[in-house]
Amino acid sequence: MTLGSNSVTRVTDAPAPALRPGRWQKATVVDVRPETANAKTLRLRLPEPSGHLAGQHYVVRLTAPDGYVASRSYSVASPPDGGAEIELTVERLGEGEVSSFLDDIVVPGDVLEVRGPIGGWFVWRGDTPAVLFGGGSGVVPLMAMLRLARRSHRSDLVRLLVSVRAPTDLYYADELPGPETTVIYTRVAPPRSPRPAGRLNFGDVARGYVPGSIAYVCGSAGFADSVTELLAAAGAAAGDIRVERFGPTG
Repeated sequence: MTLGSNSVTRVTDAPAPALRPGRWQKATVVDVRPETANAKTLRLRLPEPSGHLAGQHYVVRLTAPDGYVASRSYSVASPPDGGAEIELTVERLGEGEVSSFLDDIVVPGDVLEVRGPIGGWFVWRGDTPAVLFGGGSGVVPLMAMLRLARRSHRSDLVRLLVSVRAPTDLYYADELPGPETTVIYTRVAPPRSPRPAGRLNFGDVARGYVPGSIAYVCGSAGFADSVTELLAAAGAAAGDIRVERFGPTG
């Protein structure tokens, strides 16, 4: 195993309560499938039911032959179902030491060390109105929420807006579209798109926001800050906005 230097850091806008995410577990990879040219979804089988909530994440730990250890957090894309399998979608970050290994090397049958589920603030339990705003790979934890809503026949509770550069960058392209979802293309829009390509704007956010809902925002720092400001302009109270940011570290 060769590990490089890039990584992903996760920052939430409010401290989570004290959690007991459990011990490190051995998870068996049962499936690997591509989402985009630089992202794959790994389906993992845990030794016991995950017990996760939509919006939580797991830490994956890799250990090199020389003893060097690297670990990164990845959001769970699958909804809570009481089972022992979870899906993590991993975006390959250049020479990222963990993401490149997970995307380029891991195959079904491999065993990974994982710890979780983790997170107490950025979670949705499936019983309250929620508006979801995802930028690029930030859609991953929101997809768990959308899947939960659809599985429990409560799609009326959620609205999801996803911002991506082009159609080829859209995660879960075969599953995500539906009456609850809107996709904004910032660089290249597909033919017959009702909206031309362009940055997310106030009109987009205002149309997606439902007064009284909790807003979940996940993406890069720039995306998260922009959407938070637009939500406030649309009338969302600060206490009703939950933000999770992703970004590279050295």
